Amino acid sequence: MKISGILAQKNLTVSFEIFPPKAHLSMTPAIETARSLSRLNPDFISVTYGAGGSTRAHTAEVASRIEGMNIPALAHLTCVGASREEILSVIGDLKKAGVENVLALRGDLLPGQKTIPGFSHASDLAPLLRAEGFCVGGACYPEGHPESRNRDEDIENLRQKVDGGCDFLTTQMFFDNDMLYSFLYRMQSKGIRVPVLAGIMPVTSAAQCQRMIALSNAYMPRKLMMIIDRFQDSPEALAQAGIAYAIDQIIDLISNGVRGIHIYTMNKSSHAEMITAAISSIIEAANAKTGGPRGIYGC
Repeated sequence: MKISGILAQKNLTVSFEIFPPKAHLSMTPAIETARSLSRLNPDFISVTYGAGGSTRAHTAEVASRIEGMNIPALAHLTCVGASREEILSVIGDLKKAGVENVLALRGDLLPGQKTIPGFSHASDLAPLLRAEGFCVGGACYPEGHPESRNRDEDIENLRQKVDGGCDFLTTQMFFDNDMLYSFLYRMQSKGIRVPVLAGIMPVTSAAQCQRMIALSNAYMPRKLMMIIDRFQDSPEALAQAGIAYAIDQIIDLISNGVRGIHIYTMNKSSHAEMITAAISSIIEAANAKTGGPRGIYGC
């Protein structure tokens, strides 16, 4: 089923992200993670593509297995450094796998890799995916894309991506909900009205936190930094506190009418189980509400 159809039917979606193994490794752990997550009845599960398409073959395979579990799969696809022929080949693989949803991404250039004219940005990829019949998702950055000169440029680039064919957007991880609300206000004030799914990553280890800061430059609120500082020497306590922080984030987001919660699981299904168990009645109540606006931030 296409995610656009699910979003049309529901006030709130809950989804997960997993990553497939690199080409030389077994797919069994990723498939087992997907199977465990499928038991939580998510609206879809997304499957990453890997830097430079390093997990390309396994992305389609894992996505196909997820579809076989009667859960829609959202396959990631990057375009930078890829020719049209290479992209069409991947599209063919995804169609054979029964995938109907693709997240259009630019991706990062690997050392020595060159940009190929025509597919330098996700906004170049989205129209092709739409023409091929996919439901198309795009990425957005509540704190602004790191390569944008300012917020106005960031929103304009986002508009081009949405105009190119994106049906919905999924955010980069963030840890301060006010940053998302500010971003959604700016986005909507410029006429961009597609649903936005909030990307949430539970911080469950100090090393993970350091990697996230280095890779995404995400702002860490004082409350979260205090949690990490206090419990960094106790992995079990830090994991529990990090999951509790994520749950608090999610409850606030749902209360404000955000359309979807997308959990970056890091292939740890137990963390997703803890989060969904804590908010199961909240999800049910959000989707039971009928009539009237979804909330300030619902598109």
